[in-house]
Amino acid sequence: MLSYSEKLDEKQLNSLALAYMGDAVYEIYVRRHLLQSGKVRPHQLHKEGTRYVSAKAQAHVIHGFLNEGLLSEEEEAVVRRGRNAKSGTIPKNTDVQTYRYSTAFEALIGYLYLADREQRLEELIQAAFRSVELKEGGK
Repeated sequence: MLSYSEKLDEKQLNSLALAYMGDAVYEIYVRRHLLQSGKVRPHQLHKEGTRYVSAKAQAHVIHGFLNEGLLSEEEEAVVRRGRNAKSGTIPKNTDVQTYRYSTAFEALIGYLYLADREQRLEELIQAAFRSVELKEGGK
């Protein structure tokens, strides 16, 4: 029987697997953030949510993290691996560079989640939210 309490070794997973997990984890944090901010209408939730989860927004966030020196060497290595991962798919609504940095962001989130580094994960997610909200004037 499959046990979900069984620890996965985040260091052994490839970057696209980390990004797959990170995408889902970040989406949950974004949805909770929006609900906590008082938004409840489905269309409004979807529209607001895309501000945070778009490839462009995630690439902006990861560039900020790198430029501000917010990441440890280990985290930067995960980001590099995520950025350099070849997904085999071509992004629809963005350029390849933006898509790769977005994947790097998601890989980092997945890595921290699977490493059970909840405090650090939440620090970076809060920083990501601030970055998105500052960039867009807090709309």
